[in-house]
Amino acid sequence: MQKPVFTLSLWGVVCRLSNLCFSIPERNECIKANAKSCGECIQVGVKCGWCMDPFLKQGEATSTRCDELESLRKRGCSSAMVENPRGSQLVLKDKAVTNRNQGEGKLRPEDITQIQPQKLTLSLRSGEPQSFNLKFKLAEDYPIDLYYLMDLSYSMKDHLENVKNLGTQLMLEMSKITSDFRIGFGSFVEKKLRNPCTGDQNCTSPFSYKNLLTLTRNGQEFNTLVGQQQISGNLDSPEGGFDAIMQVAVCGEHIGWRNVTRLLVFSTDAGFHFAGDGKLGGIVLPNDGKCHLENNMYTMSHYYDYPSIAHLVQKLSDNNIQTIFAITEEFQPVYMELKNLIPKSAVGTLSANSSNVINLIIDAYNSLSSEVILENSKLPEGVTIMYQSRCKNGVTGEGEMGRKCSNISIGDEVFFIISITAKQCPKMGKPETIKIKPLGFNEEVEITLNFICECDCHKHGIENSEICHNGNGTYECGACRCNEGRIGRQCECSTNEVTSEDLDKSCRKDNGTDICSNNGDCVCGTCECKKRENPEERYSGKFCECDNFNCDRSNNKLCGGHGHCECRVCICDANWTGSACDCSLDTTTCLASNKQICNGLLFFVNHNAKFYQASQCETTCVECVQCRAFGTGEKKDTCERDCSYFNLIKVKDRGKLPQPGQAFPLMHCKERDANDCWFYYTYAVNNKTEKEVHVVETLDCPAGLALLLIWKLLMIIHDRREFAKFEKEKMNAKWDTQENPIYKSPINKFQNPNYGHKAVVL
Repeated sequence: MQKPVFTLSLWGVVCRLSNLCFSIPERNECIKANAKSCGECIQVGVKCGWCMDPFLKQGEATSTRCDELESLRKRGCSSAMVENPRGSQLVLKDKAVTNRNQGEGKLRPEDITQIQPQKLTLSLRSGEPQSFNLKFKLAEDYPIDLYYLMDLSYSMKDHLENVKNLGTQLMLEMSKITSDFRIGFGSFVEKKLRNPCTGDQNCTSPFSYKNLLTLTRNGQEFNTLVGQQQISGNLDSPEGGFDAIMQVAVCGEHIGWRNVTRLLVFSTDAGFHFAGDGKLGGIVLPNDGKCHLENNMYTMSHYYDYPSIAHLVQKLSDNNIQTIFAITEEFQPVYMELKNLIPKSAVGTLSANSSNVINLIIDAYNSLSSEVILENSKLPEGVTIMYQSRCKNGVTGEGEMGRKCSNISIGDEVFFIISITAKQCPKMGKPETIKIKPLGFNEEVEITLNFICECDCHKHGIENSEICHNGNGTYECGACRCNEGRIGRQCECSTNEVTSEDLDKSCRKDNGTDICSNNGDCVCGTCECKKRENPEERYSGKFCECDNFNCDRSNNKLCGGHGHCECRVCICDANWTGSACDCSLDTTTCLASNKQICNGLLFFVNHNAKFYQASQCETTCVECVQCRAFGTGEKKDTCERDCSYFNLIKVKDRGKLPQPGQAFPLMHCKERDANDCWFYYTYAVNNKTEKEVHVVETLDCPAGLALLLIWKLLMIIHDRREFAKFEKEKMNAKWDTQENPIYKSPINKFQNPNYGHKAVVL
C-alpha cells in the first residue's frame, strides 16, 4: 500500500526536475459515447455533431462520425454535411400584465393578468439550456377571498365574543386594499369520540369541522352567524385543526373559492394533531386528501387519520391558498416551526381575547403579498430547471434564492430568468408539459417540452437499404443503422459470428502479428480501430497499423510544427523537409555576397536536415562530439585518446550556433543517439586551421522517453534503498533460532509391536 503514494510523489519530482509536465487532454465525450447513429450522437451533448460525408478512413468505426464540431472540420468534414440541431422556443400566449389603478373600473378576476408570458413551447437538445424571461406584477385592486377557520374548544370562549363583530370591521379595513372582498367562516374542535362537556356547561358535542358560512360579501351575515355559535371541548390539549384545513383546501365548491387571492385564517390557542395520532382512537387509515362534506359537516373524521404536514403543504399549494396562523403567544414557537414547512404562510400573535385579530390579518396579508415565490410542477426525468431573480432596487438572486423576490408593493414589477435543460431524451420521446406559478396565486405559465432525439436526416432514412448488406439496416445520415442482431459498418455480420476464428484471420496482417495490430477490434472480419483519449490522435489503416501521432518530433513538436503525420511518416509543408520537417529548403540564408551558396565552399544537400562540407566529413566526428559533450556513444571509453583533435565549445540553444556566411567553411549537423535523442552541432576549420565544434549543450529528447528514463532512474534508486534496508534489518535480527522448550509436535507415531519379528509357525 506504500508504493502508490511513492509513485505519485515521484511523478511530482519528475515534473519538477524534467520540466516536461503536460496537461492531460480533456476527455472527448462525443468519442467516448461510441454513438452508432446520428440520434445517439446528438443526445450525448451540445458539443457533438454527426458527419454525413463518406470521409472515414479505412479502419475507422462508424461511431467516429460523432465528434466535436471543430474536430470534424479539421478532419475534412464540410460544414454543410454536419448534423447539429439546435434547441428553440416559441411563445404561444403573451398577454401583457394588467396596468390599472383602484377605482378605474371593475374587471373580472379572469381578465386580470399578473404573470407574463402564459404559454410557450421549448424544443430541448440534450445539454443545451433554453432560457426565457418571466415577468410578475402585483395587480392593483386584486380580488381577495378570506376564510376564517376558528377553534371552538372551551378555551376559546373569550375569543369567540370578539370574533362576533369581525365581519363588518374586516370588510371596512379590507376595502382599503381591494374593492372586491369576500369572507367566510368555519369551525373545528376534534374528532368526535365522546362529549367532554359535563355539569351545567353550555357547550355542544365535539365535531371535527363545520363549514358555517360560504364566502360572501355580506359582513353582517358573518357577524350574525358567528354570534350563534357555542363552544365545545375535547379530551386532550391538541386540536384536530389539520382535518379542517384539509377540507377547506379541497372542498372548493362548498367553500366558494374563486380564482383570486385565497387567504385562510387559522385561529387557535392550542397545538395540533397530525398523521399517526389517530391510532390513539383506533383510526389507522391514512387521510385520502379528498372532500367529505355532507350538509357542510366533515363526515369521515372517525374513518380517516389526521393528514400529515407534507400532505397539507401539497393541497394548500395545489389550491393556491395562503395561510395565516393567528395563534396565542404560548404556542407561537410551535406554529413558527410549522410556518417554515408551509410556503406562503404567516404567523401572528393573537391577544388573550382576539381583540387584535383585524390588525393581525392586515399585517399578515401585507407580509404575504410582499413576497413572490415561484414553484414548478414535477419535472420529467432528466430535466433540470434553474432560476435567477431580478427584484426591486437591483437585488438579484440565484439558485433557491432565484425563485423569489421580497419587499414588493402593489404595482411593482419583478423579473425572473428561467433556464430549462434536458440531460437526456425521455424513454418514449414524447412531449411533456410542466407548469410554473407563483405560490398563492392562481395564474401560471404552461410550458410544453419537445425533445430533439433524432437528426433531421433521420426523416429521409431508407429502411432495408441494399447499401446495408441486402437490407439488414436503415441507411440514414450517411451510415447504416443496423437492425437488431446485425453489426458492422454495412451490417454485414451477425452478432453470433463476431468471435469466429475465420473472421479474426482477415484482421491480421500476417500470422506473426496481433489482431488489428493490437490497436483495434475485429468486427465481422474488419478492423475497427480504438479511439484515443486525445480526439486529435487516431489509429487508421486496414489493420489499424497506422496512426497520426507517432512521427518524429523537433522542438517537442510533431513533425516540427511544419507538417502532419500520416501512418507514422511526416508529410512536410512546402519549403520544409527532413524526417521531422525541421529542415528548411530556403537557401537565402546561405548566400554569400557573391550570390553563391556558402561562398562556393559548401554545397546544400537535402538529406536529414544537414549541411555537409564539400571537401571532407570525418566519420569519427559524430562519435567524438557525442562522447566529449555528453559522455555517451561508442567512443566514451577512448574519448581522450581519439577525440582531442578539435576545440569543443558548448552553447545553450540552436540559435547560438555559428551561422553560414563567416570567413571559413562551416558545417551544420544534426544526429540521433542511441536513446532516440537529437543533438545539434557545427564543424568548422577556422583561419588558424584549427578545428572547432560548437554543440548545443542539451539533448532534444521526446517527452515520453525523457520521463521514462528519469522514472527508471528514480525507481532503481528507490528499489536499491529498500533492498539495502531489508538486508540491514535482516542482519540486525536477534531472535533465538533454537527450538522452543514448551513446543510439542502435533505428529504422533505408532508402530506395530510385532514389526520385525518372525511369524509363529502353527
